[in-house]
Amino acid sequence: MDIVLTTMFYFWISLFIVFFLIQRGLWIFSDVAKGTVSFMLEKALGPGSDLVEGRPGSGARSWIFQGTLWLILASTFTFISMWLTHDPNALHSLASWGFVANADELASAGVYATIYGSVSMLVIGSSFHIIPKLAGTELASETNANLVSFVWTISVLVLVVGSQNNMILGIEIIPLGTAINAIALFAVILNQLLTFANRTRKMALPGWLILIALLSNPILSIISIISGAVDDSAGQWLSYHLFGGAFIFAGVAGVALYASSFASGNPLWSKTLVGVTLFGSIITINPFGDIHGQMVMDAFGPLAENNVVSFSNQDMLAATFLMALVSIPVLAFASNMLITMRGSDAFVDSPDYPGNAELNLGAWAIVPIVLGSLFVQTDTVSGTLELVGIANSMSVMSGWLVLVPLSLGAALSLYPELTGRHLFSNSRARWGYLMMTGGAIFGLSITMVADFMDMALMEMMVEDPSALSEELRKLGSVMFYGVVIGAILHSLNMVTGMFRGELISQKSVNSSSISVESYFLVSPMTVRRILASGADLDTEVCPTEEDNVKGNATSLEQLSDSTTPTKLYVRYKKEGKWTWRPADGTDIDKYMTEQG
Repeated sequence: MDIVLTTMFYFWISLFIVFFLIQRGLWIFSDVAKGTVSFMLEKALGPGSDLVEGRPGSGARSWIFQGTLWLILASTFTFISMWLTHDPNALHSLASWGFVANADELASAGVYATIYGSVSMLVIGSSFHIIPKLAGTELASETNANLVSFVWTISVLVLVVGSQNNMILGIEIIPLGTAINAIALFAVILNQLLTFANRTRKMALPGWLILIALLSNPILSIISIISGAVDDSAGQWLSYHLFGGAFIFAGVAGVALYASSFASGNPLWSKTLVGVTLFGSIITINPFGDIHGQMVMDAFGPLAENNVVSFSNQDMLAATFLMALVSIPVLAFASNMLITMRGSDAFVDSPDYPGNAELNLGAWAIVPIVLGSLFVQTDTVSGTLELVGIANSMSVMSGWLVLVPLSLGAALSLYPELTGRHLFSNSRARWGYLMMTGGAIFGLSITMVADFMDMALMEMMVEDPSALSEELRKLGSVMFYGVVIGAILHSLNMVTGMFRGELISQKSVNSSSISVESYFLVSPMTVRRILASGADLDTEVCPTEEDNVKGNATSLEQLSDSTTPTKLYVRYKKEGKWTWRPADGTDIDKYMTEQG
């Protein structure tokens, strides 16, 4: 059965129909539906809506802060799993409490905490600020956004617990956590759709990236069940990677593109490349992640035997071709990000602005990691299985060198406008970036070298393990501990800054040039340059240092000295150079002769 093309076809058609409905204002955007959705988001919550505040921006702040705290747990789980790989008995004492630490189970907990807990919450939190800004309106329900963030956190906790013990009191925990997560996501989608329905201007493409990302998750779940993908090992693999591409990559790309313009003050370099990123994230298969669909298997379908994914010839060709196409949207996204942040002739205007460093790291790292992941996934799909040994390291790299930096960088860039304060310490932010970046790059690279050594020994059929490989794994796990320290520094810096950070004035907060309401002239500027910033015919052009004095004719500049009476002068061009002459018409050469 050609499960890949069948599922992809249904997925494409469904997204096109949803896009048409949203664009045309049908279904959810009718007046009756608006009132019903508004009631569901707030009034239907009953006393629950009184537990949280509904002030502007509170929903985005709640999601971002919880996502940052999940960053600590995600890095901790990943670090422990790396350590237990070479020292399985390191946490043996916890067995007396009934918990037997296992490297694979803790690695799975790290994936759930990273993808669902940190990246997803940072992306959704940023979207609660970005969508209303691009739509020119307010978020439909700040109360619901604030309350649902805690429901999402509970779902991630359930998933983490289920990764350690999936059966408690006869109840399967991971499907339960997935159901709670789906309910929270449904509320998020309704909130964003209602916000979009109240828009006052045309939505920019980064906003569409975020909306499509949110809608793709429930659509993909329904399509996977209808097409039978959840009951097939190849279909489970496909659903896992479509989730990573349409939901994770598209969402991260949307908030990162907005943040790159917001943080640098430069307009997006190319709107066409944003469209390529949006279209490519839907029609291609993203190679990020594991070589099996374990998360999909646990949530919907039976476990495949020994995690082996089998593809038919048609499925293999289709999956390989669609994965190869992912290089187009990835290159479009990376180039657009990097050129936008550097502007036309300079690097980032404010190198110390929070989030710039993380956004740069993610934009640079995504291309080589996607290419490496493409080789690993193609090797798996073809059945060669020669690169299986480095699959786990490559999967962790895609999370900690691409997804986490881009989502965290976007959240840090929006932080001043969301909280009204700067981060508590720019020095701590830089140290957090250096620790996370250094720990992820060196720790995972050294671990991958150990993986290659083990693969070589296995190919040569050497039975004894390499002592050097074990030492490299120890060094890699120690280096990765820097990620844990960096996550703690970032979390403390953001939480402390909310209460003790330096207050900012309204003028000190950048506004994204994706959608320009006003343009301030600080120097002579061409119309082309103004339009390139995103301005349109309704944009208000404001000269700087303007006052409320009634306008009058511009007076000629007055020059005077102690030896000559005051004269009025005007500028004129002589022999290709600008100079001055008396305004009364006196010949300039004669006047200069008289003045000596």
